[in-house]
Amino acid sequence: MLKNTKKGFTLIELLVVIAIIGILSSVVLASLNTARSKGANAAIKANLANIRAQAEIVYDPLGAYGTVASGVTACTAAWVPTATSLFADTTILAATKAAATSAGATGFCNSSIGATSAWVVSFPLKVAETTITHWCVDSTGVSVGKTAIATGTAC
Repeated sequence: MLKNTKKGFTLIELLVVIAIIGILSSVVLASLNTARSKGANAAIKANLANIRAQAEIVYDPLGAYGTVASGVTACTAAWVPTATSLFADTTILAATKAAATSAGATGFCNSSIGATSAWVVSFPLKVAETTITHWCVDSTGVSVGKTAIATGTAC
């Protein structure tokens, strides 16, 4: 009686296993990209929420959001705001730059000083959440998703 002494897998068996691993890895990588985009959106929202909290700390001793207005401007990761404006505060500037980095795009920052002291910050989200493509916070305490970038000093 002859015994088969060869052990191992056939070429077909190995190719089937490799194909299954390839299909599973493509599904995982597709899900990972979605998770990264949602994580970037969460980072943008968190940074803008931090700006809102820090702005109230700036307002408390001054009775205004800075001593100089920072007019309509584009906020980027390399942005240098007007000195003594609300956005020159180191914590607010860091949060603004972090939001710009997470968004990978230019945002909108504006503050006014005068009869009324107000500010607004708006950034595009990394990936749209239904119809919401931008996130906006302002001096009235609003933190809201929008379909377009903010203008003026309110969301």
